Amino acid sequence: MTKPVVQHPIYGAQVADLVVAAQYFKIIEEALLRALDELDVEGVDPRWFAIGRTQIEQGFMAITRAIFKPERMKFPGDTVEGPSEPASSV
Repeated sequence: MTKPVVQHPIYGAQVADLVVAAQYFKIIEEALLRALDELDVEGVDPRWFAIGRTQIEQGFMAITRAIFKPERMKFPGDTVEGPSEPASSV
């Protein structure tokens, strides 16, 4: 039995259940970030608070990438193997 596939505007064709899971995790992430926004940070070490928030954001980003498995963009002239010309080092 094949699973329903939806066309995601950024990540292309995706299994519908996985899109729902990603949306669920985005809701959890947003609720958590809003809770952090409301936290009275007086007396809290701002460096560690920022590190913690960044790690939370990175964790949710990793989950999203695990679900959608994004690939590198393709430009006109690219071949299946890769770009038609090596990138210049600037």
